Amino acid sequence: MSLAAAPKLVVGITGASGAVYGVRLLQRARTLGLETHLVVTPAGVLNAHHELGLDRAALDALADRSYAPSDIGACVASGSFATAAMAIAPCSMKTLAAVAHGLSDNLLTRAADVTLKERRPLLLMVRETPFNLAHLRNMTAVTEMGGIVFPPLPAFYHRPSSIDELVDDTVERALALLGAQQATPKAWGGLR
Repeated sequence: MSLAAAPKLVVGITGASGAVYGVRLLQRARTLGLETHLVVTPAGVLNAHHELGLDRAALDALADRSYAPSDIGACVASGSFATAAMAIAPCSMKTLAAVAHGLSDNLLTRAADVTLKERRPLLLMVRETPFNLAHLRNMTAVTEMGGIVFPPLPAFYHRPSSIDELVDDTVERALALLGAQQATPKAWGGLR
């Protein structure tokens, strides 16, 4: 299944720094005609407010549908709800650990578990530095399960002139990995 065939994307936003990645992902998904389903953790709301001045209502307005993390009966909690992919942007180390160990203790981690069990693309924009051994082992576990660990590390070969350009290129790379054929990440053209 691809985002072209079933254009439903689940997006999670956690309390890790980098709320702009989740926001920009939702904005770009809308321009690509993707149906978005959003789950924001309480810490994600706090962080989006701190970093971007957005409250839960503003975040919810960026998605086609949004759900509370406690709404474990929402449609995205079931593999029978045909989504194409899921991204958690940003992904806290707590959420990474829950996904790595199958702790479906809220809607966000349940949706991630469902994404993995249905063999759909799951991309985690993990945000922490430096990594400790627990972080690395959890990233390895998620990778072994078929997830994509995608720290939002910017590329500089295209000579970005703003933070917005860095964020946009990272989001385009993420969307391309998730199967959005219309995504336009900047490709390395070789040395000239």
